[in-house]
Amino acid sequence: MNEFLEKEEQIVRMLKTVFDPEIPVNIYDLGLIYKIDLNDDGHLTIDMTLTAPSCPAVDFIVEDVRMKVGSVEGVKSVDVDIVFEPAWDKSMMSEEAQLELGFL
Repeated sequence: MNEFLEKEEQIVRMLKTVFDPEIPVNIYDLGLIYKIDLNDDGHLTIDMTLTAPSCPAVDFIVEDVRMKVGSVEGVKSVDVDIVFEPAWDKSMMSEEAQLELGFL
């Protein structure tokens, strides 16, 4: 169990290095990551959303997520699923992100 939590922590650390080019806050603190599921054979599935359905940087962001979390030891393959349920809103951001963007 401890090894699993360590891998998940490494995945989250990598997600915190991914930014929407238009927003100076990482996608994890923005609340865009809905699910992180790493199974025993090393297949990682991430459900994430976007701040807007028509985000022009979606391909860039998804590829950045794939590359960065794919570099975590033990992750053999990565699927990133873009979902819009539940709809994202500002309340999903961490306090740090809200402060950075001037919402607090």
